[in-house]
Amino acid sequence: MKRVNDIFYSIQGEGRNAGRAAVFVRFSGCNLKCSFCDTDFADFRLMSDEDIIAEISQWPARLVILTGGEPTLQTDAPFIDKLHDAGFEVAMETNGTNIPPDNIDWITCSPKTGVRLRRCNELKCLFDENGRADDFGIEADYYYVQPCDTGDEECNRRITSACTEYVKEHPEWRLSLQIHKLAGFK
Repeated sequence: MKRVNDIFYSIQGEGRNAGRAAVFVRFSGCNLKCSFCDTDFADFRLMSDEDIIAEISQWPARLVILTGGEPTLQTDAPFIDKLHDAGFEVAMETNGTNIPPDNIDWITCSPKTGVRLRRCNELKCLFDENGRADDFGIEADYYYVQPCDTGDEECNRRITSACTEYVKEHPEWRLSLQIHKLAGFK
């Protein structure tokens, strides 16, 4: 049984898959305690692999994004195989502290600390008032910096401006804005 915080249908709001319709499976629980995290870990329901697949199959999109919390704490290769067998392309958003199953189609790593992952499809680093991006020694196909949302509009403007300048000075990085927040959808 897996602890699932939420399952919802929306548009991917950031990174390489931004703009794609996707079903999100948000797992509860994480091994880090980030101050900016948007998941309520106390709220979850226990679901079997089959229950999850039945629920996500109600929507037409074939992209499922496993997120959290930290999804590597509750996913394994057999679960990913079941998702593939049900016709889903599987993406995962991880903090990189655990090694994801090998059979995931797309891995987005947003590292914070204690990183063990060494390779991913896209690396997404939060850009805050410290004004730099760190690849944590992770090799990726794409490198993104994302302005950290502090909840303070003026501070966010300064961070986004600094982030934009950083990308101009370091063109190996790309700017990733959270379009779901800008457009006002989940």
